[in-house]
Amino acid sequence: MKLGVIGTGYWGSNHARVAVELEEDGLIEEVIFCDLDEDRVTELASNYGVEFVTDYRELISRVDAAVIATPSHTHRDIAITLLSNGVDCLVEKPLAIHSDTAWEIVETANQNNRTLAVGHIFRYHPALQAVKERIDRGELGHIKYLHTNRYSFRVPRESSGVLHQLAVHDVDIYRYLLGGHPDRIFCATNSWIRDDIEETATLTLNYENTIGTINESWQVPVFGKKRELIVIGTERSAYIDYLKDTEFEIFDSRIRREDGEYRAMEEGQTTHETRNAEPLREEVTDFLMAIENDRSPLASGQVGAEAISLLERAAESERTNSAVSVGADQFRMSE
Repeated sequence: MKLGVIGTGYWGSNHARVAVELEEDGLIEEVIFCDLDEDRVTELASNYGVEFVTDYRELISRVDAAVIATPSHTHRDIAITLLSNGVDCLVEKPLAIHSDTAWEIVETANQNNRTLAVGHIFRYHPALQAVKERIDRGELGHIKYLHTNRYSFRVPRESSGVLHQLAVHDVDIYRYLLGGHPDRIFCATNSWIRDDIEETATLTLNYENTIGTINESWQVPVFGKKRELIVIGTERSAYIDYLKDTEFEIFDSRIRREDGEYRAMEEGQTTHETRNAEPLREEVTDFLMAIENDRSPLASGQVGAEAISLLERAAESERTNSAVSVGADQFRMSE
């Protein structure tokens, strides 16, 4: 299989590295880089000893699959062109800025019988996968509450805010862990630096009798870079620091009623180590294996489009300053 990497900026250069490593390991036959910035792609291609082009359309006759790591507003044209011409695609998140565009990309992949994956990289985070396994086995009991913080201190991006850059991960993570969509969303944001680019957002998602909260901000200098998830179950709870790929904590704590009285039972916490795996390499490998085995990748096009649909409901909540319902009509097809 021959793989193209389109976009060699900050994140695209990571994809370039992983692609070359996979080629060296014999998992793909050839890698070709592509970028409009000829100076940048020339330098990167020279460093890795691979070929490059500056027009993604040149890849149609040269590769079997492609990673699209370009700015979000370019995803539609690149993905639809490649998918329509027989090239399987992994598109970085967000799949698109608008849900109509995201579903158009998904439908193009389906119509052309192509594999479409989206860069929801946290589905490949070893610690998150380990916690999901414990949830699925019932070790945490019923999940009552999920809470996420993603904080840093930086200048907001010019193109899109924290909903599409950060919350897109967490609405999908909750979907991944709980196996379903929220019934209702409330969202509040603010923009102080750039007009119409939210730099802080708080979301509350209701899933029947489970509540999920998400806090995202580029304006918090207190913690350095902070990315964490707390999962509260009726039997146990879990904590993940996403900056530690291979570690998570389990808290053996619950509320019990004995002799008519409620007691908080805390029986300690344990730190667990998981397998050592790079999430980005896991993501790309799953994409390649999905193509080879004619199956859906863990982070499929459907997954990516559903996340964008949920973000649009969150944006509507912010505009109307009210909670909005989430219905099945927001999702055009099921996996």
